[in-house]
Amino acid sequence: MSNENQLSVEKRVRVGKGPVRDVRAEGFVPGIYYDAKGENIPVKVREVPLTKLYEKVGKAHVFTLKIESEGQITEKPVFIWQISRHAYKKQIMHVDFYGVDLNKPIRVMVPVNVTGKAPGLILGGVVQIFRDKIELECLPLEIPETVTVDVSSMNINDTVHISSLPLPQGVKAVYGDDNFAVVGVVPPASETEAEAATGEAAPAAGA
Repeated sequence: MSNENQLSVEKRVRVGKGPVRDVRAEGFVPGIYYDAKGENIPVKVREVPLTKLYEKVGKAHVFTLKIESEGQITEKPVFIWQISRHAYKKQIMHVDFYGVDLNKPIRVMVPVNVTGKAPGLILGGVVQIFRDKIELECLPLEIPETVTVDVSSMNINDTVHISSLPLPQGVKAVYGDDNFAVVGVVPPASETEAEAATGEAAPAAGA
């Protein structure tokens, strides 16, 4: 995966509530670039290109931030850490860019995508995604777009746990001792409800 996406921003000289209001009045979104080394750079960016980039890369994919200051441009590999929006408008109020070292692994949340048709569906089963996102650890430029789970061979009560997810080389799931289920084919709702009702109606021991 190449770092082909780019976003141009300008360094902000003035900071504080007043200057931030002025930045927004000029049609910019105020933001901050920061990294693990402690570097912090106040920036401003046009909302339209920021919105388009965010729709493309989300919060889990690295791109090049081009910071202009006094006629000089510095390029930083980053991902979007946080976007704050207006309470009731679509307007973006603030953005945080987090700088990464391309040679050091990072942890990010990546969405789960299901493909295929499970045989269990023929018997009335339902494909259920227990975790729509999972945490992965890998180098910044190796982050996959999604984690794809093929359910083509799954019958009712079959599950795919995080330890058995198909992941690209160099990418690993983060889960500790909890080998939780990510996707499963569950019985029809009517059967599940009937079992629950039977369990609730069961007499107490010694009755």
